[in-house]
Amino acid sequence: MTQTTFLLLISGVLLNATAQLALKATTRVTGPVTFQVDTLGSTVQALAAQPVLWVGLTCYGASILVWIAALSRVDVSVAYPMLSLGYVVTAIAAWWLFGEPLGPQRLVAIAIIIAGVYLLVHT
Repeated sequence: MTQTTFLLLISGVLLNATAQLALKATTRVTGPVTFQVDTLGSTVQALAAQPVLWVGLTCYGASILVWIAALSRVDVSVAYPMLSLGYVVTAIAAWWLFGEPLGPQRLVAIAIIIAGVYLLVHT
């Protein structure tokens, strides 16, 4: 795998993780979201009024473009499992930004994901 391909893959993962974190940050402002018929309009308005939602959606859009560029250079059977690094990034960032728990079991799971991606890339 070339350095360019690796950077594209990691950029796609990071953009996707950033999008997830931005969406979570949006819900921390708006509170629990329900899509009931009688409140759908106000729910959509409340979400759309949050700038961080638009950051998240922009990151998703950018991640798609970056991911297409990555897929044009590497097998999807290698690229797709790299997305699991997003779990690592989001778990650590959610712990840091939102105070979400990151106990021993999650840390072991993160280590397993990292080991799996390492083995995948180095085969």
